[in-house]
Amino acid sequence: MNISLQTENGKIYSHIRKKWLIETPEELVRQKYVETLVNDYGYSLDQMDEEVRTNIPSERGLGAARADIVIWKNKEDKIKGYNSFIVIECKAENVKIRMKDFYQGTQYAANTRATFLVLHNSKETRYFNIDLNKIPNTEDAFEEILAIPQAEEINDEKRIKELITQTKTFTRDEFTKLLVRCHNIIRNNDKLSPEAAFDEISKILFIKINYEKHEQGREVFTLKKYQENQALTEEYNRIHRVKNPLPYMQQLFKQTKETYKDDHLFEENEVLKIKENSFEAILKELQKYNLSDTSDDVKGIAFEEFLGKTFRGELGQFFTPRTIVDFMTHILDPREGETICDPACGSGGFLIKAFEYVREQIERDIQREKDRFKNELLGENYENLVEDDKQIVTQRVNKIFAKLNKELESVKKDKVYSRLYTLSHDCIYGTDANPRMARVSKMNMIMHGDGHGGVHRHDGLLNINGIFEERFDVIITNPPFGSRVDKDLLVSKEEIFDDEEAIRKYKLRYGQAYQQALDSVKDNVGLPILNMFDVGKYSGLTEVLFMERCLKLLKKGGRMGIVLPEGVLNNTNLQKVREYFEGRAKIVLVCSIPQDVFVAAGASVKSSIVFMKRFTIEEENRYSEVVNGINSELSEKYGLPILKENLDSLEKTEIKDKRNKIRIIKGKIKEIEKLIEEEQKPLIKERFDYEIPIAKVDKAGITTTGAKGENELEVLEVEFKEYNEAAGLWKDNAIKISYSLASDGNLIRTINQEERVLTW
Repeated sequence: MNISLQTENGKIYSHIRKKWLIETPEELVRQKYVETLVNDYGYSLDQMDEEVRTNIPSERGLGAARADIVIWKNKEDKIKGYNSFIVIECKAENVKIRMKDFYQGTQYAANTRATFLVLHNSKETRYFNIDLNKIPNTEDAFEEILAIPQAEEINDEKRIKELITQTKTFTRDEFTKLLVRCHNIIRNNDKLSPEAAFDEISKILFIKINYEKHEQGREVFTLKKYQENQALTEEYNRIHRVKNPLPYMQQLFKQTKETYKDDHLFEENEVLKIKENSFEAILKELQKYNLSDTSDDVKGIAFEEFLGKTFRGELGQFFTPRTIVDFMTHILDPREGETICDPACGSGGFLIKAFEYVREQIERDIQREKDRFKNELLGENYENLVEDDKQIVTQRVNKIFAKLNKELESVKKDKVYSRLYTLSHDCIYGTDANPRMARVSKMNMIMHGDGHGGVHRHDGLLNINGIFEERFDVIITNPPFGSRVDKDLLVSKEEIFDDEEAIRKYKLRYGQAYQQALDSVKDNVGLPILNMFDVGKYSGLTEVLFMERCLKLLKKGGRMGIVLPEGVLNNTNLQKVREYFEGRAKIVLVCSIPQDVFVAAGASVKSSIVFMKRFTIEEENRYSEVVNGINSELSEKYGLPILKENLDSLEKTEIKDKRNKIRIIKGKIKEIEKLIEEEQKPLIKERFDYEIPIAKVDKAGITTTGAKGENELEVLEVEFKEYNEAAGLWKDNAIKISYSLASDGNLIRTINQEERVLTW
């Protein structure tokens, strides 16, 4: 017998306890899940219970610890108090689930030797098997799995064993293998190149995601469902005499393009380029997954692994190993409110990691605020209050929690933007010149749970919407290197952004700086790209040009991490290049990484990771003072001012052999200036001195085959963090956010002293 959710007048009905309760956000989540357990899994109300007391002490102010929902194998086990079968803990928080936040549920499940644990909130659900041999070490005892059993499967030992072995890691690997099988279907049936086959797989994945999101997870897009809908569509076309109707699979893709049009995933005239039997075969392969509720780390990591397998060798330069991405992100430590850019973003690995890194900071801060409000409002006397007063206080706490939870969703209302919305829309930017990779980057971000990165298909060396000089706090990138920009390569008209409506919006958003950014491209059309770079007169190497580009994209005091060919800054042929950067930025860490790190991605160049900080205004002034002072000293030492005075006098007089004497003095001046240039280098280093840590890592967490290995970068990361804290290498730019309650009970958010009432 099915049950339905019942609410009225601020109350919600508990079918298990058979009574009305206050409708708090937590209670709503719990009762919705009870409905799922009964209607979808087939469990009966008499084998379940709620608020089951344990002997585990709780946090202060919350009374005795309880398990939110407990399921026994049958009614008799429940009555006799036998060990539970499934323990479920629910929270209203709309955040990524972490086991440490579900202390009571995990402890209860361990103590009652349950087989399964479910952690559920309004964002996701995670399932765990409990290895009883590892109790009481609860951290090791819980292994994440794909699902829990249906009620009818409780006594099916074969099925239970199957569920226990279907771990999340196994699921990721299976999903990756499945994508490869789909890829091979297209290669074999449609004879497309690996890259073109990948494009078609991407289209089908997004058709499936679009369909299942529209169905809100209620229905999986299976081959059978496709064929049913196709028959209905063809019948409609026949009855209404639709002329030249699109094939149904093309119609589905057209709808998908419309959904994602603002993300520019697909060209307007793009169509599916495979046979219908290939489309159907792939749907059949994919139908075991509901991509609207498959967790982001399963989809995202599987999608990345599939990318690597597909493009290794052909497009290997676009993929930076995860251990390198993690290390560089942790060293740069991007903070909430900072703008982050990768001007050569490839598959988007750096942008995704930076987004997740900052999002976790926001989640932790929201949890701290919840704990603070809970402690303040519940107070020391909460347990002594009468039940009605407890309910009033609890409702007040839950109202605050509900508003704080919205900060973790991408929402805006009445010109108030949630913190996650701001991170998604205003802080993450990237470009890639390769159209396929720019699209892949966007797809990758969507697969990881966010599709709002400011990623553009554009030459990373040139300005584009939102990506221009002195805009960013953090640059993190692995640019193309080993090739050259020719002197005759010109800035083309195609590089000019001419969407007038978009330009108008960008001007409102970025001000006059945006117009100047556009003009810097427009004014150089028809001229060599090298002319736009200070170092262009020394070198056309792409890595050198990208170093200057990244430095100029940074705000003063901004920081960057960049993967470069080993020794590029020590190359005697690039001495002028090194001096250019030493006069504009501090090198804060150089890390040599093993050659085999990039072998799995098809690259063989020995690389280093270089971290720099662009000079602050104070450092610029100090550097100029040092250089000018040394120049003045050496000029006096070699009599340069007197020579210049003599030259000036000579040019104003008429004497015999004037031209020859001028030539001789100019020659002397040139010799002295060259001498000063050489002598000042060690003096500048001596007077503008700072420490440059250099590290060599032999094991970077990845082997030549792409398998995981020992990772010395993790140790280096800890050591650098301690060094950075002591040296104060860069300023903490994290925005200061606090929350308070207005007299009317509304929640006020204060960002850098600007107050906003959270109206959602």
